[in-house]
Amino acid sequence: MTGLASFTQVLRQTRGAGLPVVASQLAAAGVPVFPCAPGAKRPLTEHGFYDATTDPGQVEQWWGRYPEANIGVPTGQASNLVVVDVDVHPETDGYAAFARSHRAGLTEGWGVLVSTPSGGMHAYYPVAPGVQQRSWQAAAAGVDFRGDGGYIIVPPSVVQNKGSATCYRMARIAGAPPQPVDASGLREFLDPRSAPAFRRTAPGPRREADVSRLASWVAARGEGERNRGLFWAACRLAENNIPAGDAVEVLSAAASQAGLGQREISATIRSAYRTTHIGTAREPHGQQSLAPGVFARRRQPSAEAASQVRGLG
Repeated sequence: MTGLASFTQVLRQTRGAGLPVVASQLAAAGVPVFPCAPGAKRPLTEHGFYDATTDPGQVEQWWGRYPEANIGVPTGQASNLVVVDVDVHPETDGYAAFARSHRAGLTEGWGVLVSTPSGGMHAYYPVAPGVQQRSWQAAAAGVDFRGDGGYIIVPPSVVQNKGSATCYRMARIAGAPPQPVDASGLREFLDPRSAPAFRRTAPGPRREADVSRLASWVAARGEGERNRGLFWAACRLAENNIPAGDAVEVLSAAASQAGLGQREISATIRSAYRTTHIGTAREPHGQQSLAPGVFARRRQPSAEAASQVRGLG
């Protein structure tokens, strides 16, 4: 048993244990670790996460010297686990983007959820066999991906946040076997680099030009990205209050040109409108309403983040 399964088992069995114990148990289970500065994320080793090891003697030496050191784990092929990192900042709430991607079926296969000191979340997945998944950021969406070339801080590490010390906590373990995440598909969904900008303008020539460019972009999608591209485009139309019937009329020909069948086109557009309307519905006091089964973020203090996990899976 290696990778995510080993990692999850160690977290479950060492709840309440100290950092040296957890670090030692992770290494013994085949999960490479390295020490980071107490209360911070900075590696204490000369080569950072490249120094991560499962050697028990080295791990004992590190945490014998730095018993309060946080635990770092390299992501990707080095550990056989990857992480979708949901960030929360004053200007960005990654939970909304994670909710959209979860409803679109792009982040369903997580194995364990961890609450982070900033009030964010780490969703852990097994690596995709034979596929290199490089780390990336979708800053505007508030979501990062930690894969090859990256690392993550794991429970029960403690980080100073806004004057108080808060630890990473395991929030939930999935009830079903975890599945690899489509990292490139998730990135395209959250941050379509080649997609045309869609401006929020009043009806008229400018809006018509934007719709035309969006349809042309959908028509140019190739196999493997055409359904996702149609979904993304339909979401943009829904966000701009264009009626679903008009979206079908505008995008059907383009999606057909890309190679999709009419039934699939209609179903994808309906799904995009349903997803967008759920994601943008507002509750009293301006809080965002998330679909059932989504890790709901309501900007509560980070110590309460673990209690927010509800029905994912």
